[in-house]
Amino acid sequence: RQVISSGINAEYGLQHYYILNLIEMAIRGPGGISISNTGILLICVCFLLLFVFTFKGNISEAGGESYKVSEVLSAAIHLTEKAGRKVKEIRESDDLEEQSKGKTKEGVNDPLTLGDLESHRILVKGFQVAFPALNIVSEEKEAESLDGVEKPSLLHPDVQKLTRSDPYIRASDITVWIDPLDATKEYTEKLTQYVTVMACIAVRGEPVAGVIRKPFDDKTYWAWVDHGTSSNLEGLHGSVEEDKPRVIISMSHAGEVKSVVDAAFCSQGSCYYRGCRCWIQSYRSN
Repeated sequence: RQVISSGINAEYGLQHYYILNLIEMAIRGPGGISISNTGILLICVCFLLLFVFTFKGNISEAGGESYKVSEVLSAAIHLTEKAGRKVKEIRESDDLEEQSKGKTKEGVNDPLTLGDLESHRILVKGFQVAFPALNIVSEEKEAESLDGVEKPSLLHPDVQKLTRSDPYIRASDITVWIDPLDATKEYTEKLTQYVTVMACIAVRGEPVAGVIRKPFDDKTYWAWVDHGTSSNLEGLHGSVEEDKPRVIISMSHAGEVKSVVDAAFCSQGSCYYRGCRCWIQSYRSN
């Protein structure tokens, strides 16, 4: 009884407790251990109920699969780190097999490299093996066989510490958004400090967790709304200088942001507006 109970999720603990008591009643007679045919049948029924309550989280109300955010987040951490190692390996080999997807609307070349594709394969295939019914959206588009793909870890130790509220959620309600290699242009220019591999987990359209891997800095940042963050983000607070609000704009995908901010608040990149100084700073990353 203790062995079985030790593996029970607290969410179903009460049901398990009653079922285990029925089992105990079935096998313990007034004079000690005595099992009748009725008792054997009752034991079988109880074990069946125990199985259903233990594993019912894998089946949604609609008959499809369901997953825990902790499992998807653990897999995202594992896979972004794995993809990041491949991205770094390809960059260091100088064999990028660079192509062009065309130009952005700003007229900047939009490159595609082997690093983008290999990272995409690792992430998408890894999620598909672990969570077959999961909705996955990636910047790159490529589908291949899943033969031989290693299943990622679903039990990251730091994430497991935060599972005080971690119900099963229908797979149809979960979407994982993937950017296999952010800042590809900078990647081709060896400005690797801007390169990241990212995954975002959304539930019913609302982002609930995310992972950013910086492969060339060997750092992983992750957060789970209302649960916690990676240790390297603990205690981190914004430090905005109120007299100098800063607008950061991508150099590759600036759009009309700079002109709008400049027209609304600034003159020649710097000005005072309602007592606040506004600085415009270009940012290399995508």
